[in-house]
Amino acid sequence: MIDKQILNAEQACKDIKSGATIMLGGFGLCGIPENCIEALVKSKIDNLTCISNNAGVDNFGLGYLLKSKQIKKMISSYVGENDEFERQMLSGELIVDLIPQGSLAERCRAGGAGIPAFYTPAGYGTELGLGKEVREFNGKPHILETALVADFAIVKAWKGDKAGNLIYKATARNFNHPMAMAGKVTIAEVEELVEPGELDPNQIHTPGIFVQRIFQGTKYEKRIEQKTVKKIN
Repeated sequence: MIDKQILNAEQACKDIKSGATIMLGGFGLCGIPENCIEALVKSKIDNLTCISNNAGVDNFGLGYLLKSKQIKKMISSYVGENDEFERQMLSGELIVDLIPQGSLAERCRAGGAGIPAFYTPAGYGTELGLGKEVREFNGKPHILETALVADFAIVKAWKGDKAGNLIYKATARNFNHPMAMAGKVTIAEVEELVEPGELDPNQIHTPGIFVQRIFQGTKYEKRIEQKTVKKIN
């Protein structure tokens, strides 16, 4: 067994350089690697290409990296609740590649599975399909989408062991698992780090073979993106 545990986020991210392409797991504010994002902000590297479902919100999550102008390009499925993301996109300060959410997830999964490209009907007949190869399957046109891979994939899990095996909780599974497979180097921060053998093998979502570095995170805020409460008459 290879012990992949490292001390903290700063050590995990120390060799990420300016110009890198980074996948960051999470869905909205759920399951985002808060500790590593903070370490990247402190490192002051820039010119980053970030692949993430969205960019958090203003002053939290990837919003921190946007505010400090460390991101050159965002590859994501929607702008979300981030006003700074919207401002930079509309002003031309930020290169943005918006992708249908299902296509984004599949492009990450394909990258991790070693599949270079696939056909999908999503986006055909829209600006997203311009210039892309089209083939017909079962009487329906599909466009060719290429897989996504990254220099680094940074994910956040509920539990993990020192061999890098990961278990996600609920919505955090949406993008963390496929992205963990698609990074040349995958960094995992976890809420609880245990010894190998303590996790139920039947519950593991990402096998440790995909993970190169793992550490136990601290001080998770777990903010709520949109708080909705029931009105009582």
